Amino acid sequence: MKTILVLLKGYPRLSETFIAQELLGLERAGFSLILVAMRRPTDKKRHPVHDEIRAPVWYLPEYLHEEPVRVLRALWKVRRFPGFNRALKAFLKDLPRDVSRNRFRRFGQAVVLAAEWPKDAGWLHVHFIHTPASVARYASMMNGMAWTVSAHAKDIWTSPDWELREKLADADWAVTCTRVGYDQLTMLSGARRNVHLSYHGLDLDRFPPFTGARSARDGSNPADPVRLLSVGRAVPKKGYDVLLEALARLPTDLAWNFVHIGGGDVLSRLKEQAERLGIAGRITWKGALDQRDVLQHYRDSDLFTLACRITEDGDRDGLPNVMVEAASQGLPVVSTTVSGITELFADGENSLLVAPENAEALAAALTRMIREPDLRRNLAARAEHKVRTEFDHKNSIADLERLFTASWNREN
Repeated sequence: MKTILVLLKGYPRLSETFIAQELLGLERAGFSLILVAMRRPTDKKRHPVHDEIRAPVWYLPEYLHEEPVRVLRALWKVRRFPGFNRALKAFLKDLPRDVSRNRFRRFGQAVVLAAEWPKDAGWLHVHFIHTPASVARYASMMNGMAWTVSAHAKDIWTSPDWELREKLADADWAVTCTRVGYDQLTMLSGARRNVHLSYHGLDLDRFPPFTGARSARDGSNPADPVRLLSVGRAVPKKGYDVLLEALARLPTDLAWNFVHIGGGDVLSRLKEQAERLGIAGRITWKGALDQRDVLQHYRDSDLFTLACRITEDGDRDGLPNVMVEAASQGLPVVSTTVSGITELFADGENSLLVAPENAEALAAALTRMIREPDLRRNLAARAEHKVRTEFDHKNSIADLERLFTASWNREN
């Protein structure tokens, strides 16, 4: 079995537990991995799963000017590779369509990747079809190594169609984790039809059923308010500004507290917004936490909510992993109908969903869920059943094992 070099945008990352879970799953299935990241970690915490992954990790130069000797030494080496001219032509074709420092950086990182390629690595797999796949594509051309890609959400919806088409034409295959993403990439793959759908799922051993009793809080007791929870980075596509507006519209007689877990670029703006709306006293901003702490919050809370949206540049979530985690613990969900969310959750069947960007409708759904603990229990039980029967991560690992094996058999 070949050793797979897995190219990642950054590693380890608290917000990408689904990738770490997949890496560990592949190792447990018998695959040998080498991890290469384009960025060094910035999170101060690690999930337990990161410590269980045995694969060695090394890093490409995040910015070329920071390691000029390394980059020049690599360029001197790969200029003699038979595929270097092909990669250079591809880069020069891409450059007029994307004139940016980022494009030069990706080519330089590809040069280093090809030059420092480990002798025992026989395959290149990359997570995210935007900038990491650019590095993989150029490096593959240089050293002749076959490559494959896992596409997720932002990388699909913020990449131009021309770039996705050309990457899908060069990659052996692509896999993605939502039906809506699959449909988009399949359309762009043309006659190749080399895109596969595989939901990430959860490692259900890490998320065993919650056996405790859910509370009957209904917002009527100020001394025991309903506990609302959200987990996610404070970035525009998560819709936290809309969620805060919805919380501010909740009836004044409802007793509630809201906990947010996660870092993010707009966190300070959200805190200022909460102050302006007069709800800051009911909100606790926890920052980034590891998976064990997040699990405990799922179990201690009464309701999970996210207000996902599609941003102006097309960015959006797929199916947020945290929503699957919450459902696995019998925690009811209130969210929006964006993207892959409706592939697990259905309004009135196992959750309450509203259209994005509608604070009034979100407030009404939250109010209903807060006031009706029996509704919370019934919807959450159905969502948990679906997670435990259809979203086991072992299914995804089996899909990848089948795809890798088929590719290697074709090559041999």
